[in-house]
Amino acid sequence: MAVSLERRTGVVALLYWLWDGVDRTIFTAIKFSFPARFVSPFGFLGMLTFIVFIILGVSGALLMFYYQPILDRAWDSVQFINDDVPFGFHIRNIHYHGSNAMVLLAVLHMYYQYFSGRYKIRNEVLWMTGVILGTVTILEAFTGYDVIFSERAELAISIAASLTTSIPVVGPTIRDAALGSGFSDFVLRFYAQHVFLLPIVMLGLMAVHFPRFLVFDVPMVMAIGGAILITGGVFPIDMGFKFEPTVPPGVTVPEWYLTGIYAFMRTQYDKFVTGLLWPLLFIISFVLIPFIDRYKKFSWRDRPIITAFGITSLAQIMVTTYWGFYISPDTKLPLVERLVIDPIFFYSTMILLVPLGFGFTYMMIKLANEAERKSKLAKSNGPQKVATINLSEKWINWLLVALLAFQVFLNIAAYNAALTGMKNVSLFFIGIILLVFAAFFHVYRYAMSQQKNAPPPAPIPVVEEKPKLAEPEVPVEQSNLPESEKTSDAKSSPKELVPEASIPKTQADVGVGVNNNSNVGSNDVDGVKKL
Repeated sequence: MAVSLERRTGVVALLYWLWDGVDRTIFTAIKFSFPARFVSPFGFLGMLTFIVFIILGVSGALLMFYYQPILDRAWDSVQFINDDVPFGFHIRNIHYHGSNAMVLLAVLHMYYQYFSGRYKIRNEVLWMTGVILGTVTILEAFTGYDVIFSERAELAISIAASLTTSIPVVGPTIRDAALGSGFSDFVLRFYAQHVFLLPIVMLGLMAVHFPRFLVFDVPMVMAIGGAILITGGVFPIDMGFKFEPTVPPGVTVPEWYLTGIYAFMRTQYDKFVTGLLWPLLFIISFVLIPFIDRYKKFSWRDRPIITAFGITSLAQIMVTTYWGFYISPDTKLPLVERLVIDPIFFYSTMILLVPLGFGFTYMMIKLANEAERKSKLAKSNGPQKVATINLSEKWINWLLVALLAFQVFLNIAAYNAALTGMKNVSLFFIGIILLVFAAFFHVYRYAMSQQKNAPPPAPIPVVEEKPKLAEPEVPVEQSNLPESEKTSDAKSSPKELVPEASIPKTQADVGVGVNNNSNVGSNDVDGVKKL
């Protein structure tokens, strides 16, 4: 490639200067790794979650300039941000979908660490703080969409108030501290929890949870950012309806990460048991899993019971999340009957998922072991060729040029969409721009790695010089002759080649070779007789 990162000019020199300047700070206590090639993002999902946390912090700070945490102005201020503030629509969608992405990445990160056994080898503290951090992340997202004070937020606030009240002994005290004793100041309290209290708790947990070695993959970070923007463009967040105390609320459900708890509460059992005790037991079981798992190995195939427990819990989360969204479409029924879930059918399904989860786990372990056995057998029979994509320098350059041209087109399209008022379309194009930049960076990284791994040049063949024959010595007498005579003598005297070996001749050979003339006369015969 023509471009090289060895030359420290412009922005590159500035970045190196900043990096050298913070060498003695606490920031460099954490070692960042910038992979030179593609690595699986599952290994650094925690880092991606932290990146989304930073995106939420920046976008939330921008929203704070216009948001008013007052009961009768909260929804109107959000509507003003969404409709009138320049780029307010974009920032709000980034903030909303970023919060969903953070919760999703946190859950994926937890389960990846769980199935890979990363909570072992003195990582118990990291695992325990990670589970607590995931719970606080859900609470942070919960308080975020409550400060809008829409009908959906009012439903979530009512559920939160009833749950905290159901806690024995300390329930009313917690409710008054979190929601306020009256109806007028709960928005301000939720706002304080969302922008100050819970982020401080999260940062403290991150300081304990983060390992010293972090992977910062630029293409993957850009891809996550692009995915958030594309989601905002395709599914722009709706304002919903403003909550009016005098108007009966419509049928709605909370956010997807709370619909599982909502499904349990719709069985009409005790609120404390269904809404707090079951989720609390779930969290405690995950916190204590490093001390419950006594297996010596790390692979999920070598820990069948622990793996089956994780598969079962994941299946129950998915089923209850979907169940929480379901509301009977029969509008003739009363609202209470449409919302109530049959407890016998619900809990029977939860119990049935246990043997199904364990059976599925053991079946997958058996299939994985069989696949490994066949792979070893095939490997023993002969090496298997692995299909790889190796692009030449020419094709890499053409691909970079094509991506650059597509990037220019997307910028023009996003600008035109913003001018014409198509906010969601412009948000979509910006997301595509980030994805193209991620692809551009990845191709460039691939080209640099290919250049480093280039085969050595072929050895230059060495031509061996043949020994020259020694020139015959010229006699002194001949050396004194003129040049014309030397030339004539050289032409008349033939070069002596390899001496021929003498062959002994017999008498017959002598007789035959005396005269080779075929015209033999009588005179010749008589001469032979006289001899």
